[in-house]
Amino acid sequence: MEKPDHKKLGQELDLFCFSDLVGSGLPLWTPKGTIIRNLLDDFVWELRKKYGYQQVDIPHLTKKDLYEKSGHWEKFKNELFQIKTREGHMLALKPMNCPHHIEIFRRRPVSWRELPQRYTSTTKMYRDEQTGELNGLARVRAITIDDAHVFCRREQIKKEFSTVWDIIDIFYKTIGFKLAVRLSFHDPKQKEKYLGTSEMWQFAENQLREIAQEKKVAAEEVLGEAAFYGPKIDFTAKDSLGREWQVATIQLDINMPERFDLTCTNEKGEKERLVMVHSAILGSIERSLAVLLEHFNGALPLWLAPVQVAVLPVSDKSNGYAQKVAGELVAENIRTEVYDRNETIGKKIREAETQKIPYLAVVGEKEEKNETVALRQRGKGDLGEIKTVDFIKKLQKEVLDKTIN
Repeated sequence: MEKPDHKKLGQELDLFCFSDLVGSGLPLWTPKGTIIRNLLDDFVWELRKKYGYQQVDIPHLTKKDLYEKSGHWEKFKNELFQIKTREGHMLALKPMNCPHHIEIFRRRPVSWRELPQRYTSTTKMYRDEQTGELNGLARVRAITIDDAHVFCRREQIKKEFSTVWDIIDIFYKTIGFKLAVRLSFHDPKQKEKYLGTSEMWQFAENQLREIAQEKKVAAEEVLGEAAFYGPKIDFTAKDSLGREWQVATIQLDINMPERFDLTCTNEKGEKERLVMVHSAILGSIERSLAVLLEHFNGALPLWLAPVQVAVLPVSDKSNGYAQKVAGELVAENIRTEVYDRNETIGKKIREAETQKIPYLAVVGEKEEKNETVALRQRGKGDLGEIKTVDFIKKLQKEVLDKTIN
């Protein structure tokens, strides 16, 4: 049996495309693909909002000075898209978002009473990946990331990590993934790859060990996998094909606050050095969608499906009733299409099933008389007649519960 390929699925389900005129590694998203992206991002935001995160917005460009100060320019300048202005200034398309969030935080002095401050923005960043490394959505040059940064005191680290960990657990439990945990630490034999002192790294890594212990999770420690500014807790999961993916990350940063002199005024009226917690639940939305499309073989759960119901009239005589049913579904925010072309009902069913639509509502004269639909569910076939109003309630419950069919 042929393994699912997200590139083929994306084309068959009309989710995204690539253009030679736009360029390699720069996906273009159709209306259906954009719905899925937005649903995933909205779910992450819904979870973050409950824990006091606030949305911010940042530009896609920056002076190189920002990345010189953060240390990114020295380490990654060859991977950045660099732009020279008419006046001779050097700018870069942002390859990460944390320095921008730092500058928002630094706009004014902060009291200890105002901490933690939690910023998040889902935004694109850009990396000059080599042509041979590009692979559909799995490796792109325009990367959309649900990036978040917490500015807090040292005694607040564990609580903030625990909060993000809970969000990650909820999100991936909904998707149906079982998570494994990895502690990604620096390699002390390659100190030149990292910012900061040995003491700073020892403190940060011990914090992550204690967090994993408090969560009662057996976490593998991997040397050399840390970010250059701090250690990480990385979450991995196996998909339906048995492949392991890194799906989310929480990072402790004790170096950027030093480089940017991030402080608060503490209870004694003194300046106190802060720390940062970086996190991404989806990480790259492009890569996440590649994984999910292949994991589900394109048959996305109802809450995530770009089209949730196809209404199929048996003949032209029932087109009016089909439109009426569709109108009732759309009025309840159920994403619906009507297959009212002059084709046989068998062909309409086959086409809708090829599009992997979760529910098909077949309607004819009998259903119109009874105010019902003849219901078919993806993977389960014919479910019989159901009142339209009851069908709507069934859909609403499944969407609310984020049921995985």
